[in-house]
Amino acid sequence: MMADTEAGSVITAAQSGAQWGYRLLLLQFLLVPLMFMAQELTVRLGLCTGKGYVELIRQRFGRVMAAITATVLLISCFGALLTQMSGLVGAGSLFAIPGWVILLMLVVFILGMVLTGSYRSVERVTLALGLFGLAFVAMAIKSRPDMSRLLHDIARMPLDNPDYLYLMAANLGTSVMPWTVFYQQSALIDKGLDATHLPIARADTLMGAVFCQVLTAAIVIAAAATLGGHPAGLDSIAQIGEAFGALIGPAWGKLVFAIGLAGGALVATIVVCLSAVWAVGEALGVRHSLEQHPLDAPWFYGPFALLLIGGAVLVGSGVNLIRLSIAVGVLNALLIPLILLFLFWLAYRALPTEHRLRGRYAQVVAVIFTLTSALGLYAGLGGALGW
Repeated sequence: MMADTEAGSVITAAQSGAQWGYRLLLLQFLLVPLMFMAQELTVRLGLCTGKGYVELIRQRFGRVMAAITATVLLISCFGALLTQMSGLVGAGSLFAIPGWVILLMLVVFILGMVLTGSYRSVERVTLALGLFGLAFVAMAIKSRPDMSRLLHDIARMPLDNPDYLYLMAANLGTSVMPWTVFYQQSALIDKGLDATHLPIARADTLMGAVFCQVLTAAIVIAAAATLGGHPAGLDSIAQIGEAFGALIGPAWGKLVFAIGLAGGALVATIVVCLSAVWAVGEALGVRHSLEQHPLDAPWFYGPFALLLIGGAVLVGSGVNLIRLSIAVGVLNALLIPLILLFLFWLAYRALPTEHRLRGRYAQVVAVIFTLTSALGLYAGLGGALGW
């Protein structure tokens, strides 16, 4: 859940505040129940079946559908990986650090951590890095938002405006991302947990969802207060860094912003790489675990390294960071219906009877998932095509 506040989320939230003031703020809190519902089902599936998302699809629907699902996840993961790396390069640019230096350090750091440590050691490092996102809360407080304007904007949602819809889809796609749904299920299995851990895992997920959206809302508030009035949007991460940096001070401000952005991006980089290779392993039915030695699980560590290095090479070629990040979010929003459909079906049919999704709660989840899927398609297609 902390990986949800990644570089793409930060950039999308900042663009939302700069372009639309506080008009996308309410959406951040409306997404909390949806995020919890989706991730809680992955918790149930992981702890109560001991199998990953793609593995369950392979067993229930066959290898072809598992391959299709894994491909969707890989597309989402690779897009997210490019976003994280671009965000880190952008953060480094605030201090005139060459992009290739950032990318080389990133590849060496992550490969070294993954190849030499177990899942628990990787998790501890990523959790520590993710806590730097609290810097955005401090920035929101320092921005001293105009409460009358905030209350005026928060209830105004111009759903007939294509630009607004496009950013709404991006916000949705950077909150409920296919790779986060997949990652949590596989990560719980890799930890060796079971159904006895279900209550604490649910509480952990709820806290994560709230924590994530508080940080995202803080970014929207800070951006609206400092960058509001940019109808054309932002052009670079440097714009965000300089504006946010001014809230704390010219020297420390940029550093705090860069640390907050880099913390989430590093967490997400590790998560998306693991999600991608776990998806490949589950689709192929081969060994895949951080607890295994690299020589014992070449199909796990090999694709992990190739994905990381390939992403670094592509980002090093030069891309528009802002447009890329928002486009990846919109892509995720368009993929949401497929991911939520399978998630609901597996929770309804694949779980043991005592943990199966059923009753009124199943009906509520079905309605929320349907409305979310419809909104993702409407906002994504409407915004992209200018409806």
